Amino acid sequence: MGLKCCVFGLGYIGLPTACLLAKAGYKVTGVDINHNLVEELNHNKVSINEPGLRESLYEAIDTGNFTASIQPVTSDIYLIAVPTPFKNTDSKIPQPNIENVISSAKAISKVIKKNQMILIESTCPVGTTRKVASLIGKITNLSQKDFSVAYCPERVLPGNILSELIENDRVVGGISEIDSLKAKSFYKTFCKGEVHETKAETAELVKLTENSYRDVNIAFANELSIICSSLKIDVSELINLANHHPRVNILNPGAGVGGHCIAVDPWFIVSQFPDDAKLIKSARLVNNYKTDWIIQKIKEKCESIILTKNEPLKVGCMGISFKPNVNDIRESPALKITFALSKIKNIKIYVCDPNIKNHKEFKIHSIEKTLENCDLFVFLVSHEEFKNIDLDNLNILNFCNLKTT
Repeated sequence: MGLKCCVFGLGYIGLPTACLLAKAGYKVTGVDINHNLVEELNHNKVSINEPGLRESLYEAIDTGNFTASIQPVTSDIYLIAVPTPFKNTDSKIPQPNIENVISSAKAISKVIKKNQMILIESTCPVGTTRKVASLIGKITNLSQKDFSVAYCPERVLPGNILSELIENDRVVGGISEIDSLKAKSFYKTFCKGEVHETKAETAELVKLTENSYRDVNIAFANELSIICSSLKIDVSELINLANHHPRVNILNPGAGVGGHCIAVDPWFIVSQFPDDAKLIKSARLVNNYKTDWIIQKIKEKCESIILTKNEPLKVGCMGISFKPNVNDIRESPALKITFALSKIKNIKIYVCDPNIKNHKEFKIHSIEKTLENCDLFVFLVSHEEFKNIDLDNLNILNFCNLKTT
């Protein structure tokens, strides 16, 4: 019988990780507070649009190595992959909320025994891992030497999560060197990438640093696009020419920054170091401003279009996910833009996203119906399906660097 593993949080990271652990031979209990989700997963129903995930879940259930539950069980390894949203405060700097991590730690305290290990993958402020270790020790009266605690940030790309969980290098940071070694041994059982050891605080900051770095680079491209618009210069041509320099690699601009990593993680650093993280904060503000700037540009374009019929202007919002070819709308700038347009008088929007079947606020239209009905097409996400559209005879605004084939 394999070692037992309890995975807290069955979302975009927790569920794929649980499936991989089950395939590696662990007896996995996936824990989530969402009763409906637990029921659906136990019946092999997956709402996350991730290649191979449904098949992996089916295999995990079929082998008897995975079950979903609302309650944790005593296990050899406890892995925390719960969301860490922002607190609802009036602060200009979003404040991280680690209540889900703390709740998971308290639940672990009820079932943990000596010589077991806790791993945290949730994005956290620096110092959270030690806080969790201290809390569990206080609740259980266990010494720090009686159990192991380490932090290991995930670094995956939606649309390729299962592969990247296996292939990518990992960083593990324990409360002690022994904890780091134990964590490394665990990840090497299912990860092909190299596993690098460090201390807990460094591992926590690694996760935040990686996504802050990406945010800063995207902000540079987005700022260039705004400047180019004022100068009536094609930003794509500008970047292409600049990138011929052997040491320059500028990214493509977009509608802003979305997803649950790049648009969120920099604030974890800024919230802890508001006076020092000046560049990181500026990048966040630039990328948020880019979304607002696009909303204004669309409004101006709509005002310039004169319709011969006394009807609302019909605008096709092409894409609402946070990135191409996924159905993930978390922190999506395209969705924010769509919401803003939906509130403008004399505009009727057609929401078109081939990766999303349903949305609680908007009816999702097919590409064909959107092309047939709209006067203006605003391309916000460069989904693969959009690349087959003939743009020559359409009135368009292209904010996602869409290139047709």
